[in-house]
Amino acid sequence: MDLRQRTVAQEISCTGIGLHSGKKVKFTIKPSLPNSGITFERVDISPNGSVKASFDNVIATNMATTIGFNGYSISTIEHLMAAFFGMGIDNALVQIDGEEVPIMDGSSAPFVFLLRNAGVTIQNNNKRFVLVKRPLKVVDGNRSVYLYPSDELKITYKIDFDHPLINDQVYEIPFSRSTFIHEISKARTFGFLRDVQTLKNNGLAKGGSLDNAIVMDEFRVLNEDGLRYRDEFVRHKILDFIGDLAILGPIVIGHFVVERSGHSLNQKLLRKFMAQGDYWDVLRFKSKEQCGKIKVKTPSFGALDLVSA
Repeated sequence: MDLRQRTVAQEISCTGIGLHSGKKVKFTIKPSLPNSGITFERVDISPNGSVKASFDNVIATNMATTIGFNGYSISTIEHLMAAFFGMGIDNALVQIDGEEVPIMDGSSAPFVFLLRNAGVTIQNNNKRFVLVKRPLKVVDGNRSVYLYPSDELKITYKIDFDHPLINDQVYEIPFSRSTFIHEISKARTFGFLRDVQTLKNNGLAKGGSLDNAIVMDEFRVLNEDGLRYRDEFVRHKILDFIGDLAILGPIVIGHFVVERSGHSLNQKLLRKFMAQGDYWDVLRFKSKEQCGKIKVKTPSFGALDLVSA
């Protein structure tokens, strides 16, 4: 177990299409200093505009998570943020020449592939953890996010859709790099054929296709290759949730129980949680033994692809 911060070992670039904008976008991920977090830099604007991935900078949550600062914005960041979180990367600079992170195949797997190719550097500063001390909830009709004290980061997610391929689905993971990569990262975003035209009429999903989303009619999946998992839908909702949780910065040690949530309610929970300082403690562990003394299990991010700082 290594509790120090991480960044990418070298820069790496990729090009793709924005799901909602439909525009071709290139982005480059570069190493960054300890305690700097994940920062996005718009290089298509002069002078370049920087936006830190922080819940304080979330400016929109309609169909995606968008951050903005001083007039600069970056949308659809959740799948990339989930990959950073899943790989245990705390600090990185993302230079991008457009307003939206590319959708790739609709999951986090392509971003995980990029990060594994870039490698990971261990930095000489310890990771930060937020230990949940008291239960907290946000509720909006039949949608809810509950957060409970726990000795580890765990996510339980429930969805239900009036569709024969989805219906009720529940999935739970104790978070680690391994569970994220193998159980969550490949799950794709999904939608219904009946909604496609409405989305496009509202300026959304201009870049959507069967190459980057699961699309269903009233009875079946239209993608030729079908589903990657039988319950790919709820797994993708966990992926989105992890991407939103990553915006917090420190790693939460607690149990999230989520029903039918979306980006807006996820961010509402994070804001409410961080606004109440008596609900949490910030911890920096120097050793596995220190974790054991207070009976906390920090997520395992593995020892692969590491390069010494």
